[in-house]
Amino acid sequence: MRQGTDLVAEKLIGEDASRRGSNQSGMRAHNERLVLSLVRQQGALAKSDIARMTGLSAQTVSVIMRGLEQDGLLLRGEPVRGRIGQPSVPMSLDADGAFFFGLKIGRRSADLILIDFLGRERAMRRRIYRYPTPGAVVAFVGETLPDLVASLPAGLRDRIGGMGVAMPFQLWNWVQVIGAPQSEMDAWRDRDIQAELAALSGMPVYVQNDATAACGAELVFGTGDRPKDFLYFYFGYFIGGGLVLNGKLFTGRTGNAAGVGPMPVPGLDGRMQRLFAMASLSTLGDAMEAGGQNSDPLWVSPDGWQIDSDILSAWVNQAASGLASAILSAATLLELEAILIDGWMPPEIRTAVTEATRLALSHLDLSGVTPPLIREGSVGAGARALGAAAVPLSQRYLVDQNAVIREG
Repeated sequence: MRQGTDLVAEKLIGEDASRRGSNQSGMRAHNERLVLSLVRQQGALAKSDIARMTGLSAQTVSVIMRGLEQDGLLLRGEPVRGRIGQPSVPMSLDADGAFFFGLKIGRRSADLILIDFLGRERAMRRRIYRYPTPGAVVAFVGETLPDLVASLPAGLRDRIGGMGVAMPFQLWNWVQVIGAPQSEMDAWRDRDIQAELAALSGMPVYVQNDATAACGAELVFGTGDRPKDFLYFYFGYFIGGGLVLNGKLFTGRTGNAAGVGPMPVPGLDGRMQRLFAMASLSTLGDAMEAGGQNSDPLWVSPDGWQIDSDILSAWVNQAASGLASAILSAATLLELEAILIDGWMPPEIRTAVTEATRLALSHLDLSGVTPPLIREGSVGAGARALGAAAVPLSQRYLVDQNAVIREG
């Protein structure tokens, strides 16, 4: 159950007023984003709640919420009568207020999803391949996009607000690991996938690193307590990561911050190797193939895996060992509140990895280090595609995720 807004109020801070500009329309647009961000974080709120949290006048909040309701972004709830005064009317997000596409370009598959304003998946298409090429990805979007648009009632199709793309950066550097021809992967160097998809779809397109996007999905749509500072691990074909500092997704200078896969960690034999060699689904797939099991089902669906228990147990312990060493290294540099672990895997395997990682970290020398809480992510296997769709949603309707907490 969501905590009462009388206990703790979050005042979201967007960009500085000098950067927003002092004109009235710019200020109103910022305040509209502020209201929508609060309602997304807190759930249904009355205008008195919004006014108290933001410091805006009751009249200003009333005008803003009335406008958002007229625009179809907020829904009016049933009046709640208190002991004194007029009843309050809670307002919540309207699921049909806006829609967004999220495209995940993975090393073995591509997903295109359509989500509503609440982040719920309305439609999805998947394409499995041996390795990704820009031509195949653009063709996949061209073939499936019209069907996804048509899945919406005609009156809602003009509410599609953009497309986000979650993809590994510098795909051409991974040809040996994924067994792809260098000549075909080199095509990613010269193709402007953002421009091509924008021209194809006729809508704004935003590109983000795939694991960073998954972390963004946890930040925007995740359930439960959201730590202010956390490192996020996502198990895909390779393991990737994202970093949230002071409530804000930290992407770094090139957008590839917290790309944890290449982190050096000690292997089970004590020799240093990179984290992705110990804690990736490709490593699990290799172990399955070596044990006489077909690994193709790993890439078809994140559910219902049938894996030899000895192979799975060995991989979980190996992955946990690598994660624990990476977490210790990160914790020496950053005061992390939590570590979140998620990925393209059944929930029970995610739970096993998380528990094994807690145990492995407890066995390391933690002198001088405050170990962060280690827990499972709340979004699940579809975090990359959902995080991609969250990018245009955030660009259009949310203030900066950074926040300060004050007493109500």
